[in-house]
Amino acid sequence: MRLVAGVDEAGRGPLAGPVCAAAVILDPGRPIPGLDDSKRLSPAQRGALEPEIQTRALAWSLGWASVEEIDRLNILQASLLAMSRAVARLVPRPVHVLVDGNRCPELGCPAEAVVGGDGLIPAIGAASILAKVARDRLMERLELDYPGYGFSHHKGYPTQAHREALSRLGPCPEHRRTFAPVRALLGGGR
Repeated sequence: MRLVAGVDEAGRGPLAGPVCAAAVILDPGRPIPGLDDSKRLSPAQRGALEPEIQTRALAWSLGWASVEEIDRLNILQASLLAMSRAVARLVPRPVHVLVDGNRCPELGCPAEAVVGGDGLIPAIGAASILAKVARDRLMERLELDYPGYGFSHHKGYPTQAHREALSRLGPCPEHRRTFAPVRALLGGGR
């Protein structure tokens, strides 16, 4: 059997929190109905698919890049770093990796970027779901540490409610200092 991993990330667009990537090697003998781009699924659907993926996949793993890494490297490089961390944790190791998007991280094995892959390739869809669920869960926990920002609702994305809370409370340690709305509040302009 050829071990092909699908990789995707969640959390490139938010103003707060880390970026999370997942890597998944599906078992062709144990298909998982309902896999799709996580953005096309409801939170309940993603939540129901998460344990199915974790149980039926040959391997799965998560990789993270912190807010500090996002600010130091930029969001693209931090996303690629999170992806490479997720792939590095896979056991067994894949012989080929399919990455959602138009860029591949350095992985030490052949990799291919697939634009829109999370809706086309089941392993990438599975990775999309695991990354989204894990990141959303983390943002819900951050609401307890930083009440008032609404992280459990908007997950750090730049909604109107989040921008209003950011203006009212100022940035917390989980806010990305290099992102324009946060940088502007810190006196760095647009």
